[in-house]
Amino acid sequence: MADAFRGRERPVPQPAGEDSKKHAAIFTEGSTARHLLVMTMTVAIGTMAMFFVDLVDIYFLSRLGAPEVTAAVGYALSILLFELSVALASGIAAGVLMSRSLGAGDIQGAREKAAGSFLFAVLLSAMVALGIALLSNWFLSLMGAEGEVKRLASLFIWTISPGYVAAAGSLCLASILRSLGDARRAMYVTLSTAAVILILDPVFIFGLGWGIQGAALASVMAEMCALCVGLHGVVRVHAAMSPIRWRRLMQCKSEIWAIAYPAALTQLTLPLANAYITYVMSSFGDGAVAGFAIICRLVPVAFGGVIALSSAVGPVIGQNFGAGHHVRVRAALTQSLVLASLYAACMALVLSVFSVEIAASFKAEGQSYAVITFFCSYMGWSWVSAGAQFVASAAFNNLGHPKLSTLFGWGRVSLGTVPFVALGAAWGGPKGVLTGNAIGALLCGSAAMFVAYKIAASQQVKAGHVMTGGGA
Repeated sequence: MADAFRGRERPVPQPAGEDSKKHAAIFTEGSTARHLLVMTMTVAIGTMAMFFVDLVDIYFLSRLGAPEVTAAVGYALSILLFELSVALASGIAAGVLMSRSLGAGDIQGAREKAAGSFLFAVLLSAMVALGIALLSNWFLSLMGAEGEVKRLASLFIWTISPGYVAAAGSLCLASILRSLGDARRAMYVTLSTAAVILILDPVFIFGLGWGIQGAALASVMAEMCALCVGLHGVVRVHAAMSPIRWRRLMQCKSEIWAIAYPAALTQLTLPLANAYITYVMSSFGDGAVAGFAIICRLVPVAFGGVIALSSAVGPVIGQNFGAGHHVRVRAALTQSLVLASLYAACMALVLSVFSVEIAASFKAEGQSYAVITFFCSYMGWSWVSAGAQFVASAAFNNLGHPKLSTLFGWGRVSLGTVPFVALGAAWGGPKGVLTGNAIGALLCGSAAMFVAYKIAASQQVKAGHVMTGGGA
């Protein structure tokens, strides 16, 4: 389908026939476990590269040996996650609209949706970024930041915010590239960000002595580079975007918002949970906040495969559900859960073995050291069960129950985080906070997976009932 965009001399493809449709639904045949493995590995590279950027930032800054700098980044990134959530939601909307147009053979419509979605992502992200920057001091005070830590965090937010506008555009373009079937160039978008950060961070932070502001500037330049890589792939390679016009946004704004709004609500659950935990950690000092900040950057990289699996399982479940292969749907659910558990267990073992070395590499001391080593030694194992909620969320979206994904996401933030973290803090300080969060994740993940299985089973029974004539 992507070939239709390359050059005007190529004919516009006609609606696919039955053979083409069968060939397109590749996940309805063959081993579902193999499909999940291949898809997960492809998505994981891009996902882990995206979060690797934040880990690199906080690693280099931690080498300055100033806990207040690491704590400031922890506060700032907890707030900046809201901007990232908006960017991810806009990218999801772009991918869905692009895929629908391509599937219908509407090449010109796909180009217009790409242009409208890109403009929507950039404008919405710019408004959110400006609002967060203007209110940054209020947000930081609300989370418990004070004095020099608050000043540094505010400086970081103001400097890096333009980069999140570019990130929204690059994530939108990466989503469009995946819709075109060009997973390789979509991966290049996120990999380019990590590459630029690796080069510029030590130069700006240490070489030029710019410290925390240097890290922010490096991130902005990295996101600008990623934006250029994405534009090259979409515009120059595939010619898959019409000229950007306000009219194109107006034509598809309702469609974009209908997808981006619920996606954003779901994406916002993680930053809200992290913001609350950071607030609770602040009562135990900057060291505890710094330790949690490092954990927040370490977890997505270490467990990126579990996060990627939630994106990988979606198409497998969706295609088999659409084809009426309900046995394969349940098999994909089970295999996803097993794969997520095995991956998480392996990574938890690695973190446990190297917990001291990990803490030392970030020059962690005192409370920060205790928080990091405790998490790596014991709390990494909670991801063996936490992956269940990622898999269940993808299942809800592809089995026709997207509201359940939002419901469980917000349930995880409220009932699964606030009471458990508060009780944990009262019982065991910073370690109790991590323990309470892990218990809440276990309960919510198990409940979400149980409901996902019940839905899959009920749809299988319903399909069998209809086939036997009982539902006619």
